[in-house]
Amino acid sequence: MSAPSDDISFDKATKLGFHRLFQYIQGANLNSSRIRMTTPVLTSVVPDAGPLHSSAYVVRLYLPVKFQSSPPVPLPELKLHLAEWAPWCITVRKFSGFAFETTTCVKEAQKLALSLSRSPWADATGFNGTNAYSIAQYNSPFRFIGRINEVWVDLDGSKVKGCESSLVDVF
Repeated sequence: MSAPSDDISFDKATKLGFHRLFQYIQGANLNSSRIRMTTPVLTSVVPDAGPLHSSAYVVRLYLPVKFQSSPPVPLPELKLHLAEWAPWCITVRKFSGFAFETTTCVKEAQKLALSLSRSPWADATGFNGTNAYSIAQYNSPFRFIGRINEVWVDLDGSKVKGCESSLVDVF
């Protein structure tokens, strides 16, 4: 399930998008179904989609397998959208701490971009995907130590050996 936001702040978009998704899993859907929380919570940066060509964001939450074939319809006021993902290839950089836009996310995305520019996949990172990068957060905000986050960058699977769509599995 996804919560799009044209807010110009990663931190605010993540907070507000997650709040809408949390309401949905707590029963703010047409079935009044409670849905088990899954991880990660994924915030994707969509370049030039926000006001004045700034970035916009999409906050996503995976639905448990039980609800994937027939997810409860969210209440309209939540402005959530069902997002079905086809298999795709990503490259990942793991980092710890809290995922704040200016202090961690941008720096970690830059580190991943630098690492990729020196790798055999450098020409696969210019993929025409919709996201510049995504931040995956795996822990509750109440966990202060041992936090796990990742920055994800989409790769063009046709340019990465072993990553062709026919060879990728979704779990």
